[in-house]
Amino acid sequence: MCYYNGQKVTRAEYIRLKQLEKTIANYGFLDKQLIDGFDYGNSAVLKPLAGKEDFELVEMEWGFIPSWLKSYDEATHMRRGGMNPATGKFDTPLTTLNAIGEEMLEKKMYQKSAREKRCLVLSSGFYEWRHIFPLNKKTGQPLKTAVKYPYYITLPEKEYFYMAGIYNTWTDKTTGESLDSFAIVTTKANPLMEEVHNAKKRMPTILNEELAYEWMFGKLDDKRITELAFTQYPYEKMYAYSLSKDFKSALNPLERVDYSELPPINLPRYIEEAALLKPNPIEKDDLRQGNLFG
Repeated sequence: MCYYNGQKVTRAEYIRLKQLEKTIANYGFLDKQLIDGFDYGNSAVLKPLAGKEDFELVEMEWGFIPSWLKSYDEATHMRRGGMNPATGKFDTPLTTLNAIGEEMLEKKMYQKSAREKRCLVLSSGFYEWRHIFPLNKKTGQPLKTAVKYPYYITLPEKEYFYMAGIYNTWTDKTTGESLDSFAIVTTKANPLMEEVHNAKKRMPTILNEELAYEWMFGKLDDKRITELAFTQYPYEKMYAYSLSKDFKSALNPLERVDYSELPPINLPRYIEEAALLKPNPIEKDDLRQGNLFG
């Protein structure tokens, strides 16, 4: 799933995105290298303007709030879980950061939004975890507990790109206040994301410019909504690299960290790259003998 995202867009790209210099006043919320979905904060979203083939760039709360919830306290309880005073039972958390593309039109929570309230979530890159099961030193068999390695995934040729999203305009019945909240649509992993997100084998639905326009403005039937939701961005146009395990608290969360025990991704590009990064034993011997300069 996609629970962490980045939204860092340069001023030049941001102006080009909207083609209106007046929007530069709102630039401040597009300077986040890391957005933790579980903070349930705001993210930048392209929201269609009603009755027009135009959009506005707004902040929405990441974490879809269903229409039937009466108060924000109920929304918080849905997200966090815990003891329910009304029933006396423990409620497990319900995560609505992502909407599974295959199930979106089957779930009451998402149906109306999938048909009527589609949006685009801006991204400059997103984060996922790769699960590796180390071998038991005695038996040689994989251990039952995986070690998780964080990865950053980008589209090298694009400074920012679009993820399919759906949103809901929700009103708190106790205060009368309204807010827009959204979920990122996900699809089955392409070959790269199968290697990186190897536990669930999912990825965000990334749309090129043409499909992004259709997702926001097209008068789509259920069949076409499903087709777009299932879109797998070409893995050859994506790139992934490993990060520090404490990247969320690091000053530079995007800094690359290579692990000697981490097998390369089983795709030609990454196997070749791993071979280049691996030290040459002869060179190490030369260095040890003081032959660095020949």
